[in-house]
Amino acid sequence: MKGQEWYQADEVAEAYDEKRFSRGGRLIDRREKEAVLHALGPVEDREILEIACGTGRFTAMLADRGADIVGLDISGPMLQRGRERAREVGVADNLEYMRSDAGRLPFPDNRFDAVFAMRFFHLADTPETFMSEMRRVSREQVFLDTFNRFSARSLYNWALPMGSRLYSGREVQELLDAADLDLVGTDHDWIGPYGFYRKLPNTLASGFRTLDTALGSTPIGPPLASVSYWNARL
Repeated sequence: MKGQEWYQADEVAEAYDEKRFSRGGRLIDRREKEAVLHALGPVEDREILEIACGTGRFTAMLADRGADIVGLDISGPMLQRGRERAREVGVADNLEYMRSDAGRLPFPDNRFDAVFAMRFFHLADTPETFMSEMRRVSREQVFLDTFNRFSARSLYNWALPMGSRLYSGREVQELLDAADLDLVGTDHDWIGPYGFYRKLPNTLASGFRTLDTALGSTPIGPPLASVSYWNARL
C-alpha cells in the first residue's frame, strides 16, 4: 500500500483529524458520513467491517447507531486514536478494532453483512486483491469510494505526500466484475478537490460548496467529479 510508513507514524495519527476535518474539511467529513449512512441503510444489529478505519470516524458513528462493527487498519497509532474516540463518545463496548492487512483479511468467508472502505482505494497498489478480499468476507454488500482520473484531483495529485491512485469509471467496473459484484448505485461529487476545501474557513468553504453542488447537479457534474461512491451487492 502506498505510504505505509508515513501513514503509521505517530505524528500523522495525532494530526490526522485536525488536518483533514477542521475548517472547510468539516464539509467533507459530513458528506462522507452521509454517503456511508445512505449506502448502508439501517445498520442496527448488522455485522459490518470497515477496511482502513483510521481514527474511527465511521466505526464510532455506526456503533452509536447499533451496528455490530469491526474496524480494521494497518496503523497502530491510528487504531489507538480510534479507541480514544470510542471512549469519548461512549461506544467503546460496542465495537472492536483490529490491526491487520486488508490484503489478507483474518476472517472466514461471508463473515459480515457489509464491508466498506473510505479513503482507501487511492492508496491501493493491488486494488484487485483488496476488492476480492472485501467480497470474500461479505454476505451482502461492498461499498467504497474512489478518486477520479478525469477530475480536478489530478491537478494537484503530484503535490500529495504519497500521491493517489486515480480511477476511471471503467476501471472501477472492471474491479467489481472481477470480484463478481453487481453495481447497484453510484454517486459522483466534489467538483473541487478536497485539498481546496481544507484550506478555507468553514463559512467560506460553505459558499464554494453551494456552487460546487449546483454545478455537480448539472449534466457536466458527474464527468468532472473528484470523488465517486460505489455501492455493490453480491
